[in-house]
Amino acid sequence: MPVTVVVGTQWGDEGKAKIIDLLAHSHHIVARYQGGHNAGHTVVLGDQRYALQLVPSGVFYDHVTPIIGNGVVVDLPTLFTEIDGLESRGVSCARLKVSSLAHLIFPWHQSHDALSESALGNNKIGTTLKGIGPAYADKARRVGIRAGDVRDPKRFCNLVRERALTEQRVLDSLGGEKLDVDVIVQRFVELGERVLPYVADTVNILHDALDKGEQVLLEGAQATFLDIDHGTYPFVTSSNPTAGGACSGSGVGPRDITRIVGIAKAYTTRVGSGPFPTELIGELGNRIVDIGHEFGTVTGRRRRPGWLDLVMLRHAARLNSLTEIALTKLDILDMFETVRVCVGYEVDGKKLSGYPDNPELLGAVIPKYADLTGWKTSVREVRTFADLPVQARALVELVEQNVGVPVTMIGVGPERNECVVRS
Repeated sequence: MPVTVVVGTQWGDEGKAKIIDLLAHSHHIVARYQGGHNAGHTVVLGDQRYALQLVPSGVFYDHVTPIIGNGVVVDLPTLFTEIDGLESRGVSCARLKVSSLAHLIFPWHQSHDALSESALGNNKIGTTLKGIGPAYADKARRVGIRAGDVRDPKRFCNLVRERALTEQRVLDSLGGEKLDVDVIVQRFVELGERVLPYVADTVNILHDALDKGEQVLLEGAQATFLDIDHGTYPFVTSSNPTAGGACSGSGVGPRDITRIVGIAKAYTTRVGSGPFPTELIGELGNRIVDIGHEFGTVTGRRRRPGWLDLVMLRHAARLNSLTEIALTKLDILDMFETVRVCVGYEVDGKKLSGYPDNPELLGAVIPKYADLTGWKTSVREVRTFADLPVQARALVELVEQNVGVPVTMIGVGPERNECVVRS
């Protein structure tokens, strides 16, 4: 299987990094294909916990080349804070490659992000204010600056200065903060010099690897229902986390992709605003948040908890052509008397045939639940499907029956080896 895509099937925070880390040992390249430093991937190795924002999760294997693909928007200060943090803990980033086609984030993008979110008042989208959306907007407007531009330092300096002066005029008209243009230019010229050794033609690197028969893993950030086209718009991210985005965000062609792994938590969470049919408000939701440590890796914000939603998961399977599902964080439900799973939606007493394309309608649906008996015992030591409690196996089987996609991996704890892998 030359190319594997790993994609989130909910609203993010499904535990993608754990599964990517698990799969990376059998791959030669792990490439991130979209998003920016608004995404947080957490990898637990023994007593060490690593929070990644831009560096791909395969960095922990010496044989893996981690790639930041052309579909990513890169904040250079964050990238080097992350690299320095990893290097200080003995994790080498020397193999890291940054696509020459990846667009860069600048301080004016973050200023625009804050102004835009503030203007929405009570209708805030819930953006992380990292400048991701404005950077993608500049990309679409064809005025962005790309990582490859650092190859010509004089031209890069002029590009940054020209863009900063232009954006200062725009921010002035909107009542935004004053940019210190000279400081920005100097800082990014220095960052440009530092990132230059990492900048590469990653599209050809990927295809050369495939020509040699090497295994490639494409890593998505965020998740299906934050996709700018297929998510709960406007409460979405500014890129395409779905499997289709893996092609445009990496340069790999669709016929090279043979395995698409959808990651789903055994329950559901989302951060920020937007409809959430199975949301749990109150003591039960707080219990899931506390046990699952459901706070954002990047923002620290409390995640909104809810039961597993198989209507969502079926739709994600369709959108991504999932070949398999990795069900994570099963252990968080260990001590629940009853585990509920949404198996359908109703509106005004009528069953919906599928996931609605209207966010307002989604906010009005009544979830129909299957209630499963809890297993009331820890699963963290379990390594085979047969050894899972029968009640936990019933949950997995319910997922497979409703979604029509096999569950091949089951996360039973945060660490690398705490996983059930089914052949």
